[in-house]
Amino acid sequence: MAEISAHDPITFAVLKSAVESIVDDMAYTVMRTARSPIVRDVLDYSTTMCDAKGRILAQAKTVALHLGAVPDAMDALLKRFGGDLHPGDVIIFNDPYEGGMHLPDIFMFKPIFHGDEQIGFSVVICHHCDVGGRVPGSNASDSTEIFQEGLRLPPLKLYDRGVRNEIVFEIIGRNVRLPDLVIGDLEAQLATCAMGERELLRIVDKYGAPAFNRFLGDFLDYGERLTRNEIANWPDGRYEFTDYIDGDGFDEAPISIKVAITVKGDHLDVDFNGSSPQVKGAINSTLSFVKSASYLAIRCVLDAEVPNNSGVYRAIDVSAPLGTLLNPHFPAPVAARALTGYRVVDAVLGALAQIVPERVAAAGEGGNSVVCLGGYDKVTRLPFVMVDMINGALGARATKDGIDAITNPSQNMSNMPVELMESTYPIRIEEYALRADSCGAGERRGGLGVVRQYRLLAEDAVMQLRSDRYHHRPYGLFGGNEGAASRNLLSVDGSKFELLDSKVTRNVSRGDVIRHEQAGGGGYGNPMKRPLEAVLDDALDGKITPEFASEYYRVVIKDGRIDQKATADLRNLQTEMA
Repeated sequence: MAEISAHDPITFAVLKSAVESIVDDMAYTVMRTARSPIVRDVLDYSTTMCDAKGRILAQAKTVALHLGAVPDAMDALLKRFGGDLHPGDVIIFNDPYEGGMHLPDIFMFKPIFHGDEQIGFSVVICHHCDVGGRVPGSNASDSTEIFQEGLRLPPLKLYDRGVRNEIVFEIIGRNVRLPDLVIGDLEAQLATCAMGERELLRIVDKYGAPAFNRFLGDFLDYGERLTRNEIANWPDGRYEFTDYIDGDGFDEAPISIKVAITVKGDHLDVDFNGSSPQVKGAINSTLSFVKSASYLAIRCVLDAEVPNNSGVYRAIDVSAPLGTLLNPHFPAPVAARALTGYRVVDAVLGALAQIVPERVAAAGEGGNSVVCLGGYDKVTRLPFVMVDMINGALGARATKDGIDAITNPSQNMSNMPVELMESTYPIRIEEYALRADSCGAGERRGGLGVVRQYRLLAEDAVMQLRSDRYHHRPYGLFGGNEGAASRNLLSVDGSKFELLDSKVTRNVSRGDVIRHEQAGGGGYGNPMKRPLEAVLDDALDGKITPEFASEYYRVVIKDGRIDQKATADLRNLQTEMA
């Protein structure tokens, strides 16, 4: 049996890579075994490995916004079952007010034992396609209390010493619209937890539990040390930023997210005091999720070599006053809390841009937009629930343009393929394209957002739209322009498109057409410094129109070429007017 120590860097690196490989293999296992499109194809899930105390050791490259909430979830689990965990146990829960996030995200934990000693937890979080409640998909932004949002599970044993709790499975199956898919995804989580357990035990069998436990302590210390070393190089001070959400669906008054980051030595304090009070609609976010979003934003500007483990969190304190949007009183609704998490990421990055400007990109599309259509087949009466999460665009960076039509880094998900949507649900996709002119102009332009247009083929359905960046567009940095605003449109039975609010729940009928135009990413740097050739290339690619080039870059394009004289005249005119 091999021996390791903190002074053995080679073995330390091997074990570090081994643990990180396990969680990535777990992620692939979910993808291969899940039943529902939202997990299998959209990739709305996460995998991680924790030690016996619930501290994160490694995170897969999945939905980053999930995993910073795991420490609070582990606290709830250990409080309930800390003295009653055994080989073969599996614990699940989804209660946002006990460490969870929102009800569709079901946490699953499998304690891992080496002999009689518990050495860790295998953890999988999946966004389930439905957990009951008043609307299909259980994710409406217009619920007004958590009791409307679906089945709420406290920490409970799905398996007890290897014995399956059939009562829990039956309760879940009776309370969701798509029991085959939900139970199928739970089975995928079980298979993944078992795979993580098997692979971790292989490592412990090779090196021994005492040596492996020493490695775990060293690994967490390593994450903390690298984090503190970076923060120590940042200028001390207090850095503030405020971003906004375009109302909660009941009230269109802007909702502020105000953050102040204080850098003191090698420690960060992230304070959300001054943010808006909790709201009527379901965009409230529990503090566990706010912590997760804050950790993610900070991790984005740290060196790539910093591991994604709980050691990072030791250098960061996050707080939000009770009763605010970011730490609401029970039973505030939280189903659409992801939108608030995205804006927390944007706000924290806005503050970080004042600290490490070269490492922060301009704002992206604002997080994914959700289009949900749910109903029943007229003949078979079988239910359908389509949850389409549209991932759009990245903001521009210090040295590169933003990326078009790609997932926001806080999500790391995928757009659902058109072929899958049309073969699975009673809809037709009439357009799926880049949205021209949606980018924010700059020396580096923002990424282009996405257009999706759906025609309903079922007799009727409940439509839910959750979007944002209508009125408060994605910000640019250092002279870069904002990205275009998003829009929701509806054509009823062939009529002219009408503009909808950013957050809508309503009935739709056969032939109705729903169109979502997503916001684009903000620009970085003065647009007048962008090379003329880059402006022309974007126009020739159809990413911007000649009108956009003229308005934002003062570049005149005619017949596929730059009109040098007209461009010079236009720029001289701008200088004179300034």
